[in-house]
Amino acid sequence: MHSSKRSIVPPVSFQDRAATKPGRSPEVGPRIVGSVAAAMILALAAPWGCFRRQPLPEGAVVALRRVADGFTSPVALAIPDDGTQRIFVVDQVGVIHIIGSDGEILPDPFLDVRDRMVDLSAVYDERGLLGLAFHPQYADNGRLFVVYNAPLSEDAPEGFDNEWRLSEFTVSADSADAADPDSERVLLRVDKPQFNHNGGQLAFGPDGLLYVSIGDGGGANDEGLGHTPETGNAQDRSNLLGKILRIDVDAEGENGYAIPANNPFVDEENARPEIWAFGLRNAWRFSFDLGSDHRLFAADAGQDLFEEVDIIVKGGNYGWRIREGFSCFNVDVPSSPLDECPDEGVGGEPLIDPIIELAHRNSAGLPVGTAAIGGYVYRGTALPELEGSYIFGDFSTANLLPDGQLYVAQEETDGSWTTLRLQIAGTTNNALGRYVLAFGQDEEGEVYVLTTRNVGPRGVTGEVYRLEAP
Repeated sequence: MHSSKRSIVPPVSFQDRAATKPGRSPEVGPRIVGSVAAAMILALAAPWGCFRRQPLPEGAVVALRRVADGFTSPVALAIPDDGTQRIFVVDQVGVIHIIGSDGEILPDPFLDVRDRMVDLSAVYDERGLLGLAFHPQYADNGRLFVVYNAPLSEDAPEGFDNEWRLSEFTVSADSADAADPDSERVLLRVDKPQFNHNGGQLAFGPDGLLYVSIGDGGGANDEGLGHTPETGNAQDRSNLLGKILRIDVDAEGENGYAIPANNPFVDEENARPEIWAFGLRNAWRFSFDLGSDHRLFAADAGQDLFEEVDIIVKGGNYGWRIREGFSCFNVDVPSSPLDECPDEGVGGEPLIDPIIELAHRNSAGLPVGTAAIGGYVYRGTALPELEGSYIFGDFSTANLLPDGQLYVAQEETDGSWTTLRLQIAGTTNNALGRYVLAFGQDEEGEVYVLTTRNVGPRGVTGEVYRLEAP
């Protein structure tokens, strides 16, 4: 049995906490509110704003240079390997914008899927256009992949909310600055029971295969409509919810993709062969280290008490809903962890501990964050003292108070991780005064942070910053 007492990572509590949009954390931002209704969040957030964060050990000083602004809710950044130095920014509302090599945003979007998406709530939403990945040979084949939430089909289960969709597009034959809207090829459709926990991160791995995250279906406790009884979706390998997937988009297959022969569950009866890792609540953002080991880092949005950052491995079970962080999750009383829980999944596989756990409240019981936003291992040259460190963020201290923070985690010689708050030049208390939605990384290893001042997808306060030396 697994004890709920945490022992591997020091109580750094986002100082330990992390949530964002999705799920009471940031999902579209990642799990921000998540399973809590927007009305409840409005009621709860007001008093949080008067609390100050518990001090965290401070790390390096960085400056933020604004690269572009005027977005609504920028949730992803991607750069194709085509030599053009263009930056593509995914806006949750359904459009992809291009920042040209001159730093200017092109007037027309590269891709617009608003007419194919569900209608979003301006108050708060975790649905939308959520991810973008360019094919490794994009310069030659013009292929790109996106995730967005579409309306349900007529044969969808009753009471479900949306269709999670992975689609391929190609660049227009007439312009390198536009995707062909008629080229869409839907590779994967998943009916989702609730609006939140959509994941949506896309990335090609060093193996040339496409990795995709999808949340556990939404709601709380991984239970209810559309969730597997007794175990929840994340532990159920017969469905794709609560997983990271791995597919081959360059080989022929029934749905326009093939299953890699060395995927962990290709020979397991009643398991979806697309699954690479499971036991995840809502892996909002993940990334491959550009370094030689190419480890896969993912921030998984927790529920009531803890956020976590994981290193994802083949076939790994990351514990949800048996655990939340290092603690034993209590389905009946989520705010009170169980003293003990299994340390194996239903298949007998060991549950893998996170490398970082982030608590939602500090030792005084005050809120200190809302959701961990997955970032990148720094491999640039502008901040040499951060080489090899994992940069990530906190959506905000409170959902309705833009108070995001940036963090850096450093691996110690014994394999443990120490988390520090990045000091941001020119700010008070190192606060951004903005919600942190996502991060990006260019081919040189430099890191970008995507922010907004609005908790929901509305307005034009979205900005993209680059981390630089002060």
